[in-house]
Amino acid sequence: MSKIIRLSSTNYKRLKAVEITPEGNVITIAGKNGAGKSSVLDSITAALGGVDKKATPKPIRDGEDHAEIVLETEDLIVTRRFTASGSTLTVTSRDGAKYPKGQQKLNDLLGKLSLDPLAFTQLSEKDQLETLLSLVDLPFDPAELEAERKRIYDQRTEIGRQSKAIGDVAVDEGLPTEEQSAVQILNQIENVRDRNRQIERIADEVVSYQDERRNVVAQIQALQERLELIDQAQRDAQAKAAHLGDVQDTTDLEAQLASVEDTNAAIRANNVAREKAEQKAELKRSWDALTSTLDVLNERKADGLASAEMPVPGLGFDENGVTFEGIPFKQTNTASQIRVSLAMAMALNPGLRVIRIAEGSLLDEDNLKIVADMAAEHDYQVWMEVVGNGDGTGIIIEDGEVKA
Repeated sequence: MSKIIRLSSTNYKRLKAVEITPEGNVITIAGKNGAGKSSVLDSITAALGGVDKKATPKPIRDGEDHAEIVLETEDLIVTRRFTASGSTLTVTSRDGAKYPKGQQKLNDLLGKLSLDPLAFTQLSEKDQLETLLSLVDLPFDPAELEAERKRIYDQRTEIGRQSKAIGDVAVDEGLPTEEQSAVQILNQIENVRDRNRQIERIADEVVSYQDERRNVVAQIQALQERLELIDQAQRDAQAKAAHLGDVQDTTDLEAQLASVEDTNAAIRANNVAREKAEQKAELKRSWDALTSTLDVLNERKADGLASAEMPVPGLGFDENGVTFEGIPFKQTNTASQIRVSLAMAMALNPGLRVIRIAEGSLLDEDNLKIVADMAAEHDYQVWMEVVGNGDGTGIIIEDGEVKA
């Protein structure tokens, strides 16, 4: 565990020559805008973490050819030098031993030094969520999981829309699926009529044979042979008549023919209803399958959240942003936001017990007390920048130097 015991910054950004030996848990860096107070806090970050060339294209004060930051902790001495060609880093122990991999040593110590608790409270819900996710090791990629969840949710929504567009359908299970053929019914009627005509002809033959037989009987002796032939023909005709049966009525078939178009129309409508019903059933199966997939993703997310080690107990997130004890972080009161953000910064910086707050002027008296109390309770060192002279107890920067 280590805190800063001395900070010396020469020609870094707006600073000329500043040397600070901090006392207490809260070190207030005060001064007017442009005086160089932000450069003091930036010196801490630059010494420990290096300089982002995009964010700080000119680390050396105008008119100077070099800059140097010396930061001493209870365990280390860090020296960062800047020239036009770049920067160098030297990290030594208090007894003078040099670390060959100085930045790696600092990285092991730093944790998430860049987290500014007050700045975190002022981020949008989306940016707060991105910041938190960058600090927490999760067993899944939140962006990929949320993208997959949104894709499936949108797909399920579209299926629901399609099903709703179909509307309610009624299927008559009593109707066949195949339409009836008028030609087929006409052929059936014609076949029956042919059969009936055949029966009638045969019946006429029977009568004729009967009449002829009466005549033959009268001439029985002369016409015996003829009579036998006629008897045989009569028997044959009777057998055919018996085989064909009675004359059938075509009234039902004719009625069926008259209503075939209505029946077929009903069958067609019913088949359409069958198709729609099957389509809705298939959509329902797809909906249920996607719902199950969403449940799996939600369970995976919940399990991931349950297994993730959050920097502060009660801290979490959902698709909308960061939550604290189940409530959206933005909806908690200012004091709770500051407490949680400070606790996050402390949990994420266990090696170097140093926190920086760039916009300390935004804190009122009550919130300043929260910062001071938490810093004292957890033995942290808070470097805070304020505009003006603060409460008169801080370090005042004027024109790049510490005001006497």
